[in-house]
Amino acid sequence: MYESLWVMIIHSVLLALAALTGFAYLTLMERKILARMQHRVGPNKAGPRGFLQPLADAVKLMFKEDIMPADADRWVYTLAPILATIPAVIIFAVIPLGKDFVFFGERVTLTFANIDIGLLYLLAVTSIGVYGITLAGWASNNKYSMLGGVRSAAQMISYELAFGLTVLVPVMLTAWHNPSGDGLGSLNLTTMVDAQAGTYLGFIPRWFIFTPTGWLAFIVFLIAATAEVTRAPFDLVEAEQELVGGYATEYSSMKFALFFMAEYMKLIAMSALAATFFLGGWRFPGLENIGGNWGALISFIVMLVKIIFFLFLSIWVRATFPRIRYDRLMDFGWKRLLPVSLATMAATAVFVVLVDQL
Repeated sequence: MYESLWVMIIHSVLLALAALTGFAYLTLMERKILARMQHRVGPNKAGPRGFLQPLADAVKLMFKEDIMPADADRWVYTLAPILATIPAVIIFAVIPLGKDFVFFGERVTLTFANIDIGLLYLLAVTSIGVYGITLAGWASNNKYSMLGGVRSAAQMISYELAFGLTVLVPVMLTAWHNPSGDGLGSLNLTTMVDAQAGTYLGFIPRWFIFTPTGWLAFIVFLIAATAEVTRAPFDLVEAEQELVGGYATEYSSMKFALFFMAEYMKLIAMSALAATFFLGGWRFPGLENIGGNWGALISFIVMLVKIIFFLFLSIWVRATFPRIRYDRLMDFGWKRLLPVSLATMAATAVFVVLVDQL
């Protein structure tokens, strides 16, 4: 059943605002946690306990002078940050964030686009982001920026292969857990979440992370997703010690902010995908059967807690591990992560077939 037009409009506006607000306060969360881990003070001037620091940063960037290099390709230079940001926003469209709820007589879903090819949509959208970064380096007419753009293309493509193979594991495990009992997998993320309902032995969640191959796929997914969003220790595309500032060297004002807005929004999206693929999404034993609007609220809170857990894990990794050398980054992606992801996918296929025959 489709939502009415006004509900779809409100739904999309709220989704965009949530993504933008989440990005802003993720930066504050990261700075606060890093400061605590490194025994520093952190943001504490703008607003109570620094709570308005993201707003202060936004105002500062909006009013900074927007400088464009004289020899830059004007149109591509302007288009690049847009190409980097839009995929980071629209990736949330197919992620199930909770149960449906009723609002003024209208049924509203917490999945904006519940499509059967949701996983293909995700892979297509995430692959577009590399164009924004690569074009930014090229359009700046700066050798260091160009090197940063080339690095980003090589890194993101190499880790996308492992990422793509890993997300096939939940697809195959859905065939094993499929509540319809037809033995078929699904590219629909809502179906994947539904396949993780219930428990083993009455207390172990039927999440894919607790399957024989799911835990390994989960680890590979986290590593590949970290490299995909160019987070430490895989942030070689913006290694200021080597490339001045990477692909964003010649950018300023809000164009500069858009690149890092895209990075943080993709980090939130990857955290949501990790929860969806391997930790049951919005489901939690004992809470998933609560009905009505209260059930929808609880399911959304469960999903939010899981997302925050993965965000904290990413910040913890950033505070712990140093940036690795670029040749070792590529070596790890092609010679280690890719074979492990391929073996995990093959083992999952064998496991699902054997269980189906038994």
